[in-house]
Amino acid sequence: MSETQPLRALMRDRTVGLLVSVELLMSLGFGAIVTTLGWQGYSRAHDPLVLGLIGLAEFIPAVVLALPAGHAADSHDRRRVTALGLAVVAAAAVALAVDAGSGDTAVWPLYVLAFVIGVGNAYSAPAVGPLLAAGVSQAMLARAVAVLASVMQAAMIAGPAVAGLLQVVGPPVPYAFAAVCAVLAMVMVMLVPKAIGRAHVAEQEASLSDALAGVRFIFDTPALLGAISLDLMAVLFGGATALLPVFSQTILHVGAFGNGLLRAAPGIGAVVVGSVLSGRPLKRRVGRTLLVVVALYGAFTIVFGFSTSFVLSMVALAALAGADMVSMSIRGTLAPLLTAPALRGRVGAVERVFIGASNELGAFESGVAAALIGAVPAVVLGGAAAILVALVWAWKFPALRRIDRFEDIDTPAVPPAVGLQPAAEGRQVGA
Repeated sequence: MSETQPLRALMRDRTVGLLVSVELLMSLGFGAIVTTLGWQGYSRAHDPLVLGLIGLAEFIPAVVLALPAGHAADSHDRRRVTALGLAVVAAAAVALAVDAGSGDTAVWPLYVLAFVIGVGNAYSAPAVGPLLAAGVSQAMLARAVAVLASVMQAAMIAGPAVAGLLQVVGPPVPYAFAAVCAVLAMVMVMLVPKAIGRAHVAEQEASLSDALAGVRFIFDTPALLGAISLDLMAVLFGGATALLPVFSQTILHVGAFGNGLLRAAPGIGAVVVGSVLSGRPLKRRVGRTLLVVVALYGAFTIVFGFSTSFVLSMVALAALAGADMVSMSIRGTLAPLLTAPALRGRVGAVERVFIGASNELGAFESGVAAALIGAVPAVVLGGAAAILVALVWAWKFPALRRIDRFEDIDTPAVPPAVGLQPAAEGRQVGA
């Protein structure tokens, strides 16, 4: 069978198509919101610390709600939990549009509504993730993850670029666009077959022990802990994209549209790499490759930090995102394969905290560092820290470094201590 035949069969599947559509819409809306929030926040206060505080406001709900959101994803129809989170995001986007349209110049409403968006994402992210693993076979999961990640990154190209254009029409318009995307994603996720939404789900009374099961599982699985924490530490220190409004206005002098293009540049690199991975997924040396691409991510971050050329900055952002795309694809395939199916919601919620820390908390760290030592030193030192993290993790997590092929991983059963009886398996395609 050729490399393209399995990919074509995968893309013809209705469930995969719906989930790809959901990811596309969610990422389009998120890209538009993040770009517009950053631009408006910096324009209102002219202080890079504001960018960090917006990121912190988005991150706090991921931590506070990780346990209840993960438990909800493993105890209820994951389609409905995802839709609930998207409804919260849509409502917050409408409120942001109203605030922007009123001509408000205060920063605090942006913090509050960024927090509300974080609440919606805290529930939708861990619930939508396990749907793909329940809908495809293990043999096809790496391809499916690469396709989904490519679509997400393509949307992250379009979302910021569209946001930059729509700001010219009017400040509320990008937020209205994001609200429409969230509503359409709600409709799409509810069209996913019910059996997929309830796969490995067992309705139960909430308890602290059950809620903490995902945390215990991660810390009892060194390869999983290493993969998740590697991304956390690398992106936490190497978060150059959080400071793009500063670089756009004070270093590169490219304005709002140029800021949108810079926001879109990482998506370009990620889509190119993701397209390659979709047709030719990694087959060998998975663990070592993950460590290498994290080091490359740090190196390209340093290039961006030193650049004073708009073109070179675009190239550096595309390259670092291409490296991150390989990391995302590997981690996105490893996590479900290393996790007991009945725990995927709770593990996903904890992983969301790690990812949120690397993105939103990373934005806060970058904003604080830029305020203290300047944007350029903050980015350059962050890139160097990402390289150091890759070297340390290669030493500290040999179980991760030694993973060779995805096919060699035996997905664990439900741990007896959890006491869950999974519901019927979801339909699988691509076997």
